[in-house]
Amino acid sequence: MIISYSKKFIKNLRKCPLGIQTKFRARVAIFSINKNFPLLHNHILVGRLQGLHSINITGDVRALYVEKGNDEIIFMAIGTHSELYEQNKIC
Repeated sequence: MIISYSKKFIKNLRKCPLGIQTKFRARVAIFSINKNFPLLHNHILVGRLQGLHSINITGDVRALYVEKGNDEIIFMAIGTHSELYEQNKIC
């Protein structure tokens, strides 16, 4: 599996608190082994975010990604539940 990050994702991750950055790296390590590990609560989004997938970073922080083919994952956004799903803002 190839995991990459959009430029906007990298910029927004750097703006997140250090604790969130650390948790994200830990979750990606799990994700790279088993993207359906229960802790991640990986699921497909519907509505205006259709085509994206979401994983839990903390209780309220999510990372959104898109699958390109069978082996490529691109993380697109990170933020709190309300930022991503309600206000469409990024952390």
